[in-house]
Amino acid sequence: MAQRAIERQQEQFVEDVLGAIDGAFTVFGLYLGDQLGFYDALADAASLIPGELATRTDTDERYAREWLEQQTVAGVLEVDDETRPAADRRFRLPDGHVEPLTGEDSLEYVVPLAQLVAGAVAPLHDVLDAYRTGEGVPYGAYGRDLREGQARINRSSFLRLLGSEWVPVMDDVHERLGGGDPPARVADVGCGAGYSCIGLAREYPTVEIDGFDLDEASVELARRNVSAAGLEDRVRIHHQDASDADLDGDYDLVLALECVHDMSDPVGALATMRRLAGEDGAVLVVDERVGESFTAEGNDVEWMMYGWSILHCLPVGMADQPSAATGTVMRPATLESYAADAGFDGVEVLPVENVFFRFYRLDP
Repeated sequence: MAQRAIERQQEQFVEDVLGAIDGAFTVFGLYLGDQLGFYDALADAASLIPGELATRTDTDERYAREWLEQQTVAGVLEVDDETRPAADRRFRLPDGHVEPLTGEDSLEYVVPLAQLVAGAVAPLHDVLDAYRTGEGVPYGAYGRDLREGQARINRSSFLRLLGSEWVPVMDDVHERLGGGDPPARVADVGCGAGYSCIGLAREYPTVEIDGFDLDEASVELARRNVSAAGLEDRVRIHHQDASDADLDGDYDLVLALECVHDMSDPVGALATMRRLAGEDGAVLVVDERVGESFTAEGNDVEWMMYGWSILHCLPVGMADQPSAATGTVMRPATLESYAADAGFDGVEVLPVENVFFRFYRLDP
């Protein structure tokens, strides 16, 4: 390569890295604003000066001012008159930013991604050690931010789309869940914070649901959410491994949402799901919509999926050995292989349009 071409490549690379660092600071600025209640306070007011924001959020004025200025330079906030004294400048949240930053029921709510990133880097030195030793990092090491960020980013989809758009693509399952004599039963494997259980229970008012998760803190969170939703009579959350051979029941629908790629033993978990579904039940796996094969460019979401994988999903999946070591980028052929090993006859990709997820129905 000619020297000038190398220089241009170098210049572009440095520019790209600086842009990525810019984005990283924006992400952690979003995290601060979300966790400290700054965005909610700004959304409730036409504009605020630093002292007003600090008073409304019980925070320090000097820190609040620095955050407001950083967010303005980052393009998240707007300032009314930048020439005024620092303490008197009024900052506001643009109308188009309110829903993505404060609308927890909206499908456009993206600020939980910042909390999820914060959780993904929490045990970074443990991840470094794992790269050197070939061992893993347990899910619990990622703490509250990973657990809550994951729950919050999926909340609106699980509450609004799972029962109304995703499951109804399977006509027979939709009809069975909508019937009430006897009530249909659903097993939610890797239920996390329980929003998927809640969404299904609300959409299908006679269905009985058992949610299973191996993470004790997630189980406690799910039980609180189910209780707050008033669904304890039909939704039960269990602290149990999805690949546990002792897991028992007879279910009309068994589903695993965005979790199979995290499992050290996905074949064992799928075999359990197949057994729970029996002869007449259905098995639904929802996982990442990555490309069918590796390419240098990746598809439009693989940049994100590989990011989660190098920091979280692969280390978590390797925490228990032996491990399939799947990682976030679980391609369709990989799931098909796991399903075949678990005893399924085939895998159907369902016609659901989604930016991030692919929907698989597994044929017992």
